[in-house]
Amino acid sequence: MTTPGRSTETVRYDDAIVRKFVTATLLWGAVGMLVGLFIAMQLVWPQLNVAPYFTFGRLRPLHTNAVIFAFAGNGMFAAMYYSSQRLLKARMFSDLLSKIHFWGWQLIIVAAAITLPLGFTQGKEYAELEWPIDLAITVVWVVFAVNFFGTIARRREQHIYVALWFYIATILTVAILHIFNNLVIPADPFKSYSIYAGVQDAFMQWWYGHNAVAFFLTTPFLGLMYYFLPKAADRPVFSYRLSILHFWSLVFIYIWAGPHHLHYTALPAWASTLGMIFSVMLWMPSWGGMINGLLTLRGAWNKVAEDPVLKFFVVAITFYGMSTFEGPMMSVKSVNALSHYTNWNIAHVHGGALGWVGFMVFGMVYWLVPRLFQTKLYSTKLATTHFWISTIGIVLYVVAMWAAGITEGLMWRAFDDTGRLQFPDFVETSIRIIPMYWVRMLGGSLYITGTLLGCYNVYRTWAARPQTYAETEVEVPAPTWRTPRAAKPADDRPLKPETEAPVYWHRRWEGLPMVFTVLVAIAVIVASLFEILPTFLIGDNVPRIASVKPYTPLELYGRDIYIREGCYNCHSQMVRPFVDETVRYGEFSKPGEFIYDHPFQWGSRRIGPDLHREGGKRNHVWHWHHFKNPRATSKGSVMPAYPHLFSDRIDWAEIQDRVDAMAMLGTPYSRNALSDAPGMARAQAEQIAKELAEQGGPAGQADREVIALIAYLQRLGIDIQKSGGK
Repeated sequence: MTTPGRSTETVRYDDAIVRKFVTATLLWGAVGMLVGLFIAMQLVWPQLNVAPYFTFGRLRPLHTNAVIFAFAGNGMFAAMYYSSQRLLKARMFSDLLSKIHFWGWQLIIVAAAITLPLGFTQGKEYAELEWPIDLAITVVWVVFAVNFFGTIARRREQHIYVALWFYIATILTVAILHIFNNLVIPADPFKSYSIYAGVQDAFMQWWYGHNAVAFFLTTPFLGLMYYFLPKAADRPVFSYRLSILHFWSLVFIYIWAGPHHLHYTALPAWASTLGMIFSVMLWMPSWGGMINGLLTLRGAWNKVAEDPVLKFFVVAITFYGMSTFEGPMMSVKSVNALSHYTNWNIAHVHGGALGWVGFMVFGMVYWLVPRLFQTKLYSTKLATTHFWISTIGIVLYVVAMWAAGITEGLMWRAFDDTGRLQFPDFVETSIRIIPMYWVRMLGGSLYITGTLLGCYNVYRTWAARPQTYAETEVEVPAPTWRTPRAAKPADDRPLKPETEAPVYWHRRWEGLPMVFTVLVAIAVIVASLFEILPTFLIGDNVPRIASVKPYTPLELYGRDIYIREGCYNCHSQMVRPFVDETVRYGEFSKPGEFIYDHPFQWGSRRIGPDLHREGGKRNHVWHWHHFKNPRATSKGSVMPAYPHLFSDRIDWAEIQDRVDAMAMLGTPYSRNALSDAPGMARAQAEQIAKELAEQGGPAGQADREVIALIAYLQRLGIDIQKSGGK
């Protein structure tokens, strides 16, 4: 409704860009989930690992990046482009920037899909992409931010609705996280080293990693919820005041929680304890958002029974509530001691990614598709079938991984009546959880089947589209910016002003988007600095261990092979101060042992045993046979074989550049290493190859990659032995 005598303008929304993002969402969703199913099958049938490009270690990062940044990312952008134009009563700032954003993001995804199987990786979870792609992400994100904030600047609606608050927080915080976690020194176009080392790198990674979940997989989808749920239900949001509490609590508290991923590690205990406290606090605002979403459906439950869109939304919000209860619970140290490094984490992550994010995306897509393609949805029954199949699938998946995780945690710490480890061989646990992997495969197959049905449903809807789309036009009042402070929201803002008066101080901020954005930035930056500054100020005070020396040039090259093959996806390098771990692996890990680790390799999951004390435990020939055929040395192992390590030769010319890059980061290499790193590497390789032959292995292996990898593994943990464990 317009004010009498007030001039109006015609706004034409750009729905073409939304159609592009919706199509990309479904395409990459199917690809990412199929890769996920394939790597799940590899844990049951190791023979499915096809080296070098299609092994579990190389494909798992492809799966996580595809589901997070391709599927969820494109879904997030589709929601933002559609809802922002309508909430702001303005076409996107620039059609050209919208197109650059779309095609730039797809090219980044393609680059990831090519480089990750090739082994180009930083070796940091959810941040694996190498530096040229990181630069491209930064450029595309800036393009998106300019387009979004430019649209806010030209808006016809003075106050910004709650969904937009979450979008603003997403754009700002993801930019901060991405830039500071990916500061590196390049060694060549496809290899770089993090500027952080050891403890500090671990802190920065999980400051980024946890908040990537918070601000890429949570806040934008809460914005989606606040817009699309009321639209689908034809009901106003339950509580405006609760949405204010929900938003500001999440923005300020979430950023503190990352260190809970590092309980009982070499990270200072105060940091992980602080992360735990704020993680537990997160339960309250998170459930405030869940309650706000579910109570929005009061009086609309009959519609939920009939409408597949609302079914998807209800289950999504329920999974959000479950995940935001489970996450704080798992951050409590006593629970984390059992759950960390186990498949319980996998259950938690997939409950959030596929239960919360996936179902929100599918609900939005089914609501959008008839409006975008300007025709009736091909089949409501097929959408309902998709819902039920995927719901059963995700429940089976999560329950199976809960069982697997708890089984692993209990078996690892079990002692018999004589005081010995009840299951001393790690592979015993791996064999015990195979049946749970089968159930996970069944659940994942059902979820993917539902996804493919959804893709078919959307395709058939698209096929029935009109020859020419009618442009979406609306008449809106020309901006005057003289709207009273307590003005009612626009018709597209499903609040409840008739029963709940606006909070005036907050309504003022909503009318001042620059001020609002600055306040969000302050909340995020201040909370981050409270943890980051002490962590880095103590950097020079990390207790040094005199016997800890830099990796030799060959060991550094071998470490890069270890990272390239994705070994960190299955093995940790962090012995926690637990009796079972010190009995099984050896002396617990010290902060001073990691001062030359760029990046850190503490890991987040143990499909195989911890390797931090691996050096010297076995001879070279054992490792040689282990890489040739893991089941020859460890019966029941699910580790891939690596035949290419025995044929691919060490690139001696690359070694000097890598040593020089590490020296730029402060690694105290000798003059000999800085002038002739390849020569030093050759000498060590020849010595290891000689010892390998003496132990009964083949001769003539000095120039093979397996020798460099053996050199690295034999180095792990031995420095601490020279210092007497101090």
